[in-house]
Amino acid sequence: MALVRSLRALDWLNFFLANVQTGFGPFIASYLTSNKWTQGEIGVALSVGTATAMISQVPAGALIDAMRNKRLAGAAAIIAIAACALLLAASPTLLPVLAAEVFHGFASCMLTPAIAAISIALVGRHALGDRLGRNARWASIGSAVAAGLMGLFGEYYSARAVFWLTAALTVPALVALSMIENTGATPYGAPPPPEERESMSVLLRDKRMLIFAACIALFHLSNAAMLNLAAGEVTTRMSDNVQLVIAACIIVPQMVVAALSPWVGRSAERWGRRPILLFGFSALPVRALLFAGVSSPYLLVPVQAFDGISAAVFGVMLPLIAADVAGDKGHYNLCIGLFGLTAGIGATLSTLVAGFISDHFGNAVSFMVLAAAGALAVLLVWAALPETRDPVPAPEAEPAGDSQPSSATGQ
Repeated sequence: MALVRSLRALDWLNFFLANVQTGFGPFIASYLTSNKWTQGEIGVALSVGTATAMISQVPAGALIDAMRNKRLAGAAAIIAIAACALLLAASPTLLPVLAAEVFHGFASCMLTPAIAAISIALVGRHALGDRLGRNARWASIGSAVAAGLMGLFGEYYSARAVFWLTAALTVPALVALSMIENTGATPYGAPPPPEERESMSVLLRDKRMLIFAACIALFHLSNAAMLNLAAGEVTTRMSDNVQLVIAACIIVPQMVVAALSPWVGRSAERWGRRPILLFGFSALPVRALLFAGVSSPYLLVPVQAFDGISAAVFGVMLPLIAADVAGDKGHYNLCIGLFGLTAGIGATLSTLVAGFISDHFGNAVSFMVLAAAGALAVLLVWAALPETRDPVPAPEAEPAGDSQPSSATGQ
C-alpha cells in the first residue's frame, strides 16, 4: 500500500510541477510587456534565464547525485521556484526579474533529475520505462490545464495574478512530494559507495552517451525553432483568431504526449530503445516538411500532432537512456545534466540559424534546413547508436533427457 500511495503521489507531483513551470513560459513576456518593458529588455532577461539553465545542467546533476535524499533536493527546488514567482509578482523591475530568472534556471535543472531519481528508486531499473511514460502523461495534462487556467487568470484578473497562482500551486506540489515514502531498494536513488562509483572520465568516454548526446543536439537543432517560425507565419497570414491558433498549436502536442507517453515507456522496455527513438525522431523531418508546404494557417494545428509524437519519445527516452548508461555507476543525474546541456546548445543554435535563414531566404527554406537536421538525427540513431537496454536473459535450457516436470505438482 505504501508503494501504491507513493506512486500516486508521484503522479500528482508531476501534474503540479507542470502547473508551476507553465507560469514561467510565454506568460513572462506578456507580463513584462504590460509593465512597459521593451522587447530588447525582455529578450535580455529571458536569455539570462536560458543561459543559467544551460550552465546549471551539469552542476545540478552532480549535486543531485551527491545528495542521498532526492526528495529533499526536490523540495528545495520547488521552494526556490515559489520564491521566484513571488519575486516576479511583487516587483517587475530589472534586478528582481533577473534574480528570479537566474534562480529559476538553476532550480529547474535540479527538478528533472530529482524526479527521475525518485522514480527509479520507487520502481527500479526494469520498470523505469513505464514509470517515465506515466510521469510524462501527468506532466502533459498538468501543462495543458495550467495553460488554460493561467490564461483565464491573466485575462480576467491581471498578468501579475499568473505568478501569484504559480506560487500557490507549489503548495500542492510540496504536499504530493511529502507523501512519497522511501519504498524503493535504495533511499531515493542514493549514490553507491565511493569504491563502487566509476570516475566521470569513464562516463565521458562511453560511446553510447556520446552518440546519444549528438542525437539530442541534432534533435533540438531541428525542433526548437519550428513552432516559433510557424507562429510568425500565422501572425503574418491571419488577422483574426491568431492567438487561438497559436494556443491550439501548443495544446495539441500536449494531448498527444499525454496519450502516447505510457505506450512509449512500455514499448521501450519490450522492444528496446532504438526502434522507439527512430519512430519519434522520424516525426521531426516530416513535421518540418509539412510546415514548409502548408498554405492554410489552420492546417498548422494538425501538423503539430507530430510534435507530440517526438516530444513523447524524447521526454521518456532521455532519462531512460541515462539510466541505461549511468544508472548503476553513480552518475545518473550527472548524465541527465550532460544530455540537458547538449539539448540547450542545440536549441540555441536552432533559433539562431533558423532566424538567419528565414530573414535572408524565407520560412520555407528555413523549414527545409530544420528538416535536414531532423533527418540527420534519424540517420545517426539508425547508423551509430547502440542499443542501450540491458540484454534480456535467455531462458535456461532443461537438462537433456529430463522430460518430467520437477515440481511436486507435476510428479
